[in-house]
Amino acid sequence: MSDPLAVIAELPGVSEAVADVRKAVDRLYGHRVLRRKSPEVSARSALRGARASAALEGADIPLEAIPETTDPVVQGALRVSAELGGLGRTWRTAPRQVLARLHTLAAAGLTEDLGRPRTAEAAPDPLGVGAAPGAEATVARVDGLVGLVTADSKAPALVLAAIVHAELAVLRPFGTADGIVARAAERLTLVEFGLDPKSLAAVELGHLELGPAYGEGLRAYLTGTPEGITAWVRHCAAAVTLGVREATAICEAMQRG
Repeated sequence: MSDPLAVIAELPGVSEAVADVRKAVDRLYGHRVLRRKSPEVSARSALRGARASAALEGADIPLEAIPETTDPVVQGALRVSAELGGLGRTWRTAPRQVLARLHTLAAAGLTEDLGRPRTAEAAPDPLGVGAAPGAEATVARVDGLVGLVTADSKAPALVLAAIVHAELAVLRPFGTADGIVARAAERLTLVEFGLDPKSLAAVELGHLELGPAYGEGLRAYLTGTPEGITAWVRHCAAAVTLGVREATAICEAMQRG
């Protein structure tokens, strides 16, 4: 199959989700605040995204308490968020290097094996997705994921981002902080592949707000059926839309002063 992502993009229900997200992002990008203050909106979105990603890992800290917290999970999410903008070009050409860097940032203080693929056969399962593949099978699947990111696909950025996120979340290639890495890679893909080039949508917050549907979507993806994969892509579309809503709220608050 020369372009498996394009096949996913043609599944019933996926093209509609892609179109709806595109419209939502286009409306956001038309906001007048972004003419002069898009970097500030992006920074605020990144902070909310980092807090949400840490919360999904079990470290749910109020936004106002983030600057004072020493929780290693939250600190890792913040480090990832701060460095994400500089990794885009490398993500297209050397995704394995970027994943190692993301893990090094996310897992500092949690493990000594920073940026290294896990050698243990088992991995933690914070979302209740199910057992991860063994270490050798995981390496092979990550190789396949690297191929998808570096390939010349005609699929929309949303589809690639959803598959990147799902593969990393179910493989758990590092054995620590894999969820933070997966969500960061999703956001990075949305930015670098053109859907949200200014990194405004707090997609991580969208996953958090969708509650149990996050784990349910990943379990649907794991079935490998067209219906399951569609359900996951549509879940990611909903998360991006909620992230766009949050960015719009940030714009509105800044406009009011």
